[in-house]
Amino acid sequence: MGKFEIKKDKAGKLRFNLKASNGQVILTSEAYNSKAACDNGIESVRKNSQNDKMYDKKKAKDGRPFFSLKASNGQVIGASQMYASASSMANGIASVKKNAPKAAIVDNS
Repeated sequence: MGKFEIKKDKAGKLRFNLKASNGQVILTSEAYNSKAACDNGIESVRKNSQNDKMYDKKKAKDGRPFFSLKASNGQVIGASQMYASASSMANGIASVKKNAPKAAIVDNS
């Protein structure tokens, strides 16, 4: 089972990582100013992760594929790592869809 891990960044803002059952980070959030906003971000990932239209598939300047997950208002709520291929990016999206809905929340902030 996957999990959301909440942590504070160097600037003191909260971020979360969605990790797959193997511990690999599959989605990293934007920065949040409060715990409530961070919790809302996690709930937004749970909700929007099941809708294919909320995934924005992109390519980095070096050509590597990655994706971001958007909320219903169009705001980015999380981004993936860089992938070696489009098929590995598709696997990453599938992993977010599988893990996000029931992932436990671990607060390390």
